[in-house]
Amino acid sequence: MTPESVLSIFQHALEIILLLIVVILVPALMVGLLVSMFQAATQINEQTLSFIPKLIVTLGVLMAAGPWMLRILVEYTTKLIQDIPYLIR
Repeated sequence: MTPESVLSIFQHALEIILLLIVVILVPALMVGLLVSMFQAATQINEQTLSFIPKLIVTLGVLMAAGPWMLRILVEYTTKLIQDIPYLIR
């Protein structure tokens, strides 16, 4: 196993991790921004007002994008396992 192949595997894994994290975090950040703007406009400083909508959106995104995320992870893992004989050389 060459250092180049290890770095390639590691880079691809990081790209997949980043993609999956962005899919979850961006909607939660957008909802947090909207709730913060609402709180600033109305001067309501309630902690649960910002937490509950972000939690609901995050769970909704996980439910909607979960099968796609799982498919991405399974495809990467399957390809990695199938490439083991070529990586050992």
